[in-house]
Amino acid sequence: MTKIKGRTEIAQLGEFGLIDHLTEPFKAERKSTIKGVGDDAAVIAASEESSIVVSTDTMVEGIDFDLRYFPPKHLGYKAVTKGISDVLAMNAIPEQITVSIAVSSKISVEFLQDLYDGIKFACHEAEVDMVGGDTSASINGLVINITAIGRAKNEAIVYRSGAKVNDLICITGSLGAPYMGLKLLQRESRVLEGVVGEKPQFEGYEYLLERYLKPRARYDIIRSMAEENIVPTAMIDLSDGLSSDLMQICRSSLCGARIYLERMPIARQCNALGEEMHIDPVTAALNGGEDYELLFTLPLSQRDKIASLGCIDIIGHITEPNTGCFLVTPDGGQIELRAQGFVKQA
Repeated sequence: MTKIKGRTEIAQLGEFGLIDHLTEPFKAERKSTIKGVGDDAAVIAASEESSIVVSTDTMVEGIDFDLRYFPPKHLGYKAVTKGISDVLAMNAIPEQITVSIAVSSKISVEFLQDLYDGIKFACHEAEVDMVGGDTSASINGLVINITAIGRAKNEAIVYRSGAKVNDLICITGSLGAPYMGLKLLQRESRVLEGVVGEKPQFEGYEYLLERYLKPRARYDIIRSMAEENIVPTAMIDLSDGLSSDLMQICRSSLCGARIYLERMPIARQCNALGEEMHIDPVTAALNGGEDYELLFTLPLSQRDKIASLGCIDIIGHITEPNTGCFLVTPDGGQIELRAQGFVKQA
């Protein structure tokens, strides 16, 4: 008699547990595969001096975006940002992308033209070439997949696994704005449903909308660090939220972490909208995701050098193995960080 396997719900494993479960049997067998599954991007040997960095990301309608309030040009731009951000997190420079889409019958040629106009603008801004892709039909909606390809010198590539005890934890830009921008769009969509002649109330929150609809990849930071010969010990892009992504670094580097609430760069408009909508801006910063900023670690000796670049905040430090990941409050209290995963909603 054939044994009937039991059913395991994805929620039992969580996002990162699921990835581990599915990919654990895959071991690199080619000498050219320097790094496979387990980081922001794969690393493939190109020469004795440099390597190719490759990453792929998928955006699904109804999960990652809602076409009711996502202009196609912004969607194309954001798809490129999401793709090349993983390459940047390896301290590599993105050079090419491929774009594959699955399209349902509700999508027009004009919509797709606008989508690709946004892709083109993002590519031009980041000095990246779009070199191919694929198009397929979809029953339920729009799916966009971006494969990003970059290059870096072997000694410059940064993995999640290099953080050392007492390293500084640094972050670019501000946190929480994309999540709050999404909440603002959802609120106005609900309020105006069925209402004719009224406009959404976005005044004063334009920054939040821009960060959600048109986030900018931080290639400027990667280039600035290269000019100053700064190489992080570990790095990741902030796509799943500060909590989840910091825990990924700690998991790969076999260490703990302490970050400090008063040092977290929460966008000013997050506080204003959070008070208006009764949303804790700290929760948005920790778990909101889609910031596409860079989270990285550096030796303590690099403090003055990294501070001189601007737009970078030192928010904590790496601790000994098995000490956990905690947010330290101004009164000295400690709140354990938790990975979210699979909490996106359009």
